Amino acid sequence: MDISFLGGPRPQRGVGVVAPFDFALDRELWRWVPDEISLHLTRTPFVPVEVSLDLARLVSEHETLREAVRALCAVAPEVVAYACTSGSFVGGVAGERAMCAAMTQAGELPSLTTSGALLDALAALGARRIALVTPYTESVTSSLEEYLAQAGTAVTGRAFLGLTRHIWKVPYRDVVDMARQAVVGAADCLFISCTNLPTYDVIPQLEAELRMPVLSANQVTMWAALRRIGAHAVGPYQRLLIEEAQRARPPAPEQSQKRQQQQEG
Repeated sequence: MDISFLGGPRPQRGVGVVAPFDFALDRELWRWVPDEISLHLTRTPFVPVEVSLDLARLVSEHETLREAVRALCAVAPEVVAYACTSGSFVGGVAGERAMCAAMTQAGELPSLTTSGALLDALAALGARRIALVTPYTESVTSSLEEYLAQAGTAVTGRAFLGLTRHIWKVPYRDVVDMARQAVVGAADCLFISCTNLPTYDVIPQLEAELRMPVLSANQVTMWAALRRIGAHAVGPYQRLLIEEAQRARPPAPEQSQKRQQQQEG
């Protein structure tokens, strides 16, 4: 059958993603991505170390990231995201910026990390006090708190699981239970850390129950990466995405006319 009249597949814009070797949630990342965008994923080399501060340092070494970005450049993405929370906060704010610089230099294209995307999302929401949920050990969780403190964000409450492996197997009910434990103070929002922790379907439930924005590692990573190329993440009933869409929406004709009259007056 001749299908040449169809003209071939639609052009796709690309987002490159560098993930740790044990990342298991490729499909979750795709759920935030609109149809006209493709994700191109690559992984860091395997190392026989469980989830810890040592692993976070190993998977975020600059040369490791440079090699991953160079590999992704073969398919010409428009932006590259390092999808690892602990790997991008373990060196503090200065370390995160240095990682972005190393990736940008390697690929000559915009680069970002999960932890940097978190700070951008907090700024977009005007959030300065957050409740924190992680699957990590106490030492890794404390390192995240230190990173947030350097960025001027206070943690009002926290809950963590103490896991060192198989984080992608954590059920939603455990995430919900931790969220309820963490929201004990006057928080502006909740952040669920770790790109290997499933969160997509639980965000709307938690936002409705807790009556505050809920951010997750994969959500902010995709939101920030798509934002860099002028696209928008998709997802139902997620405050960050709703507010982004409202900011991007052109004003109604009567609002535009009123603003023009104010400017002329």
